[in-house]
Amino acid sequence: MKLIIISGLSGSGKSIALHLLEDLGYYCIDNLPIGMLSALADQLHQDRENTYDHFAVGIDARNMTGDLQQFPAILSDLKASGRSCEVFFLEADDATLLKRFSETRRRHPLSGDEVPLNEAIIQERSLLEPIISHADLILDTSQTNVHQLRDLIRGRVASVEHTGLSLLFESFGFKHGLPINADFIFDIRCIPNPHWVPELRSLTGRDQKVKDYLEQFDDVDRMYNDIRQFLDSWIPRFEADNRSYMTVAIGCTGGQHRSVYMVNRLANYFNAQREGILTRHREVA
Repeated sequence: MKLIIISGLSGSGKSIALHLLEDLGYYCIDNLPIGMLSALADQLHQDRENTYDHFAVGIDARNMTGDLQQFPAILSDLKASGRSCEVFFLEADDATLLKRFSETRRRHPLSGDEVPLNEAIIQERSLLEPIISHADLILDTSQTNVHQLRDLIRGRVASVEHTGLSLLFESFGFKHGLPINADFIFDIRCIPNPHWVPELRSLTGRDQKVKDYLEQFDDVDRMYNDIRQFLDSWIPRFEADNRSYMTVAIGCTGGQHRSVYMVNRLANYFNAQREGILTRHREVA
C-alpha cells in the first residue's frame, strides 16, 4: 500500500494534484480530518480485497488547530508501522495567491468579515507549519500553470515508482526570483552569456547554435564538471538517508540560455546513470 498526503495553501493547486493522482489510479479522499488518518491507513492495510494499491488524501487548514499540531506524531507512527507514506506540500507566494482568489472570486476558507484575505493567507501558513516541516516534497506553484503542475506531479510520482530518488533539474532566471523548493541552487552567471550575441538572443539553451557557442569556453566545461562531481558525491548520501525527492536548480540571469543548457547537459549525464531524472525549464514556454 502506498499513501500520498497532499497538503498546502488554499489556491496553490491541491485539488489539481488530487485529481491528477485520481487519473493515475489512486483512490483519493479530500479534506480528511487528521484524527482519522491512522484509522484510515489501518483499514486500507487490512482490507486485502481492496482493488486499490495506491491512495491519496487531502489535508488542509480546515482541520482543528490541535489536530494539525498532532500531525508530526501521527506521521511518525504511520512510518514506524511500515506504511509507505509520503507528504506533498503545495505553496505559492502571497501575491500569486491574492491574484488567484481575485480572479476566481472564491472565498478563502479562513477569511471572513473580520479576517481579510491577506491575513487569512498568513494565518494559514502558520497553521500548516507542522505539515510543511515534515513534507517529503515541496512544490512552489507561483510560476506554474495547471498543465505544468500536472506534468510535474505526474513525473515525480511516476519516476519514484522506479527508483529510490526522483531527481529534478530545474533551470531558472535570477531576475525572476529564486525557486524556493530547490534543495541545491547553483549560480552559473559567471560563464559567458549568449544573450549578448545578437543572433543567439532569441534562441534558448536547447538550440545547437547556443550549445556550440557555450562549449567553446573552458569555464563552461569546468562549471559542468564541478557541479556533476559534487552531485555524484552527495546524491548517494541522500539516498542512503531514504530521501525520495531532490530538486537541483541551475540559475543564470534570464533563464533562457546558460541554465537551460546546463540543466539538459547534467540531466543527460545522470539519465545514463540512473532512473527517475526529470527536467523543468521554468522561464522557457
